[in-house]
Amino acid sequence: MLFGQSVFQSVLERLKAEDETAEEADAPASHRVAGLGTGFAFDVMEGVSVASQRIGEAYFDNLDLDAAAGFVEKPAPLPEPEPAMPDHLTRTAPQEVAAELAISAADTPLTLSEKRRAFARANHPDGIALPFRDNATKRMMLANLLIDEALRRLGR
Repeated sequence: MLFGQSVFQSVLERLKAEDETAEEADAPASHRVAGLGTGFAFDVMEGVSVASQRIGEAYFDNLDLDAAAGFVEKPAPLPEPEPAMPDHLTRTAPQEVAAELAISAADTPLTLSEKRRAFARANHPDGIALPFRDNATKRMMLANLLIDEALRRLGR
């Protein structure tokens, strides 16, 4: 305790005193805004600001001139064309999917997982247009089934 105060109270008093002296030294000029390197300024010609000379035109500064001339009609959006089914989604037979995967006896679990990911990139239902998701789902189910079977055979 210093002079009847705790250490914490004496530190608070010292910080308060330092803050008061810093405020007096950093007192900004009345025409400046604290934190800005320069003051606010505007163009003045012969003692009259430019903005005050065109009071009626101030509205048009923020207005699109085409819109000020009259109502501008926006063109109707074009309808989106019907999506076309990719050719690979028409092949939903197990033999066709197996041929695309090209699973062989030389495949390892690593190569099989790479084939699964590559097939999913091209065929996952989340990346396909809504009308074709059923075909994509069938293809993914067949591919997963074929790859899982190949992994089971490798495990034996």
